[in-house]
Amino acid sequence: METLELVSHPLCPYVQRAAIALAEKGVAFRRTTIDLAAKPDWFIALSPLGKVPLLRTGGEVLFESAAILEYLEDTVAPALHPASPMARARHRGWIEFGSGVLDDIWRFYTAADAEALDERAAVLRRKFERLEEALGEGPYFAGERFSLVDAVFGPVFRYWDVFDRIADFGVFAGLAKVAAWRAALAARPSVRDAVSSDYAARLWQFLRTRDSHLSTRMA
Repeated sequence: METLELVSHPLCPYVQRAAIALAEKGVAFRRTTIDLAAKPDWFIALSPLGKVPLLRTGGEVLFESAAILEYLEDTVAPALHPASPMARARHRGWIEFGSGVLDDIWRFYTAADAEALDERAAVLRRKFERLEEALGEGPYFAGERFSLVDAVFGPVFRYWDVFDRIADFGVFAGLAKVAAWRAALAARPSVRDAVSSDYAARLWQFLRTRDSHLSTRMA
């Protein structure tokens, strides 16, 4: 298969999803990193939503991470979705759930005051309680086999590598299955290598400049 191009940003969790899936499928790809605060004209022309990731393949351009993941599933083995139509549909539902968690994380780190931060932490806690109920024996979402749901939640958990340095927000307290899943994903090479070695430092600096309540606790 040709070498694909993944247009990305260093902190984008949606880019990480695509990078993880490409790595799991053994697909060679190169990254082109852009500054979303100063988008180049060629990127604006290619991306209808002005977002990353983009995947360039065979003269075509795909946008939106969900579409990219499904294209890779349709064209490259091994499959990261389960074989059963019902199980695939359920996994797609949990992928959408993961996108909702990312929205909640954004609301968490942009919360203006302590009360709002606590409220957003409580929302996240409830989301992970639902995941605790859905998880089996592990180590991954559906057991021994790594899936696209795992590719989605690897970047979700990565935020806490930095959040945990600020404070214990109680999001995972007592959630043994979620904690084990987080650890298994962190150890997975495709997840680990989906970001650069300076990712944590970049995220720390990004969070410090949000002018939020969380940023005031990072001094």
